[in-house]
Amino acid sequence: MGIFKKIAEGLRKTKENLSRKLYQAFKGAKLDDEFYEGLEYALLSADVGAEATESIIDELKDQAYQKRLSTPEEAKAIFRQILIDMIDYDVEPYHYPLCILLAGVNGVGKTTAIGKLAHYFVGQGKSVVLAAADTFRAAAGEQLSVWADRSKVRIIKHEEGADAGAVVFDAISSVKAHNTDVLLIDTAGRLHNKKNLMEELKKINRIVERDYPEADYRSYIVLDATTGQNALEQVNIFDEAIDIDGIVLTKLDGTAKGGVVIAICAEKELPVLYVGVGEGKEDLLPFNAGDFVDAILE
Repeated sequence: MGIFKKIAEGLRKTKENLSRKLYQAFKGAKLDDEFYEGLEYALLSADVGAEATESIIDELKDQAYQKRLSTPEEAKAIFRQILIDMIDYDVEPYHYPLCILLAGVNGVGKTTAIGKLAHYFVGQGKSVVLAAADTFRAAAGEQLSVWADRSKVRIIKHEEGADAGAVVFDAISSVKAHNTDVLLIDTAGRLHNKKNLMEELKKINRIVERDYPEADYRSYIVLDATTGQNALEQVNIFDEAIDIDGIVLTKLDGTAKGGVVIAICAEKELPVLYVGVGEGKEDLLPFNAGDFVDAILE
């Protein structure tokens, strides 16, 4: 199955949620208040969020006025492009050696995302090491070891309860010694009220910056798409601890509110970089704005 088809299938619930409402809005005869109210309802129901929805509608009204559009049908292409522009970011290409740290709350699928990223980079012909820096959750290291075996990559781990910073330090030493292309760091799930774990995350961040300055270092937050607007607050919390460079959005196939992608990009001004659309190791896909919008509109 091609990447676009995977994205489209993963967004099936969101499309089903949106399509009838958008159809109702765009079948009208003119661009009047009824049309814009219907469009607002459709976007909010897909968890696009109030702020992003208002921005989309204001931009559509401006462009419709400037282009002298009179019918919803004429506005369709402009609506599509507005959505794409809102979520399409210019992201600096990876440089190697590359180090990616994944952070997030419990249960969002960080360890699974790490495993799928390992598979992705191996498929790109890169050598990969996994750092099992989640020493807090029971069996987290074992779970990551399973993913390491699947992708035939090395893993650096210590015993449960060990110092996570020491795991990262040893992993950095290992990738330097072996000239490894990619280091992927798994971290413990944490909430803002777990002060010790947030301090641990800051410590890991400092170790990478201090001991691996030659690496292209990216910090990503993993979000569960099924949590909808709650994901926005998680971004705020983690961005205070470490500078977040982008989003890995998991479980997109499990929600009818995939419009949260638009809310996150618009309100947090952060790119969504990968989306999870299934359980398989190939089902964490690089995010493409055009494919995403087409999958929910067409």
